[in-house]
Amino acid sequence: MSEMTEDKKKTLKEMIRQLHLGAAPQAVKERFKQALANVSPLEISKVEQELVQEGMPREEIHRLCEVHMLVFQEQLEKQKPQVPSENPVHILMEEHKVMLQLVELATTIMNTLQKQNSIGNVSEEIAHLKHIGEDFADSEKHYLREENVLFPMLEKHGVTEPPAMMWTEHNRIRPEKKQFQSLVEKASSMDFEDFKAQMTETVELLKELLSSHFFKENNILFPTALRVFSDEEWNEVKKEFAQIGYCRFTPQHLIAVAVPTPPQVKRAEVKEAEPKAMPALEELLQFETGMVPKPEVEALLRTLPFDITFVDKEDTVRYFNKSEIFLRTKAVLGRKVQQCHPQKSIHIVNRILESFKSGRKDVAEFWINMDNKLIYIRYFPVRDTNGKYLGTVEVTQDVTDIKHIEGEKRLLDWKD
Repeated sequence: MSEMTEDKKKTLKEMIRQLHLGAAPQAVKERFKQALANVSPLEISKVEQELVQEGMPREEIHRLCEVHMLVFQEQLEKQKPQVPSENPVHILMEEHKVMLQLVELATTIMNTLQKQNSIGNVSEEIAHLKHIGEDFADSEKHYLREENVLFPMLEKHGVTEPPAMMWTEHNRIRPEKKQFQSLVEKASSMDFEDFKAQMTETVELLKELLSSHFFKENNILFPTALRVFSDEEWNEVKKEFAQIGYCRFTPQHLIAVAVPTPPQVKRAEVKEAEPKAMPALEELLQFETGMVPKPEVEALLRTLPFDITFVDKEDTVRYFNKSEIFLRTKAVLGRKVQQCHPQKSIHIVNRILESFKSGRKDVAEFWINMDNKLIYIRYFPVRDTNGKYLGTVEVTQDVTDIKHIEGEKRLLDWKD
């Protein structure tokens, strides 16, 4: 994908290593300014990826990512691509602008509150903060579109480190958004001075996190995607983005133009209608205990009262029946299951898979509270009749109502 020479790559690696050893960013920047002329975001991400493969801890690269940005900023600004308004990246970048405006507004409100000594005098400001908190909550769709569509497609092009780092940052931002909402909800019951102190700290941290994160996405992640994705892939991104949905603050005129382009059909292909052959018999899937047409099997799997996801023996996601509890998009198919989880939990995922492959375990189960629902998550190894490991299935179920079942309800008790 990249035409970067080995000498140039070696120079860039040397620069990053010097930064990690504590070299002053300005000194490194001046030294390598000419040597690294026209370095692209894709080349930077590829070099960082190779450094991780060569043993440099990913956390170390992430920790000093801001330093990298300082060094490369001038070069990246020169290469900033023009993004067509119909491209999904344009929407993501516009959403970035809105979220930065929200945190700036929150900063202004908190500056006003600092001059007050009673919450009774700032009801209008608290209402504004509540509205901002709701917008931050709805911004989750922005992050889900990136994590479930953009990141998997980048990984299929061999670009793995930038998505992994950005997902890690998403998980740093999420608790602060929740803290913002929680503080607004508790404002009337908290000591006003404590509220002002905690909210000011949260707003300042959000401002720092969002500014840094959006700069990296706008200047590294998005330009890389624009460089490697085909028109067909962008069309698929549009479909998947629409499936997940947009934020309540996403500009409506941008959503209207971000629709998939219908496939072009050549006139020669449609000018003469050929007589249709009689449809073949529906394909039957032969099982040990019966035969079922494929369409009915698909309908049956969609009807199950739980979500299932199958990961093959190579840890690759191959199938899911629906995504009613946890978001799934087709972009996840063909992706390593490790890349579908936050960095902090990958070691647990690997331990579960290894325990299944070795035969030590036959189930791993967890349950969480989510949106006032009790979600039961179980993993099972899938084995053939000889016990050979074929993969792992994840079964996710909302058991909120099941948990409260008592007594009996027999067939004869059923009423329509």
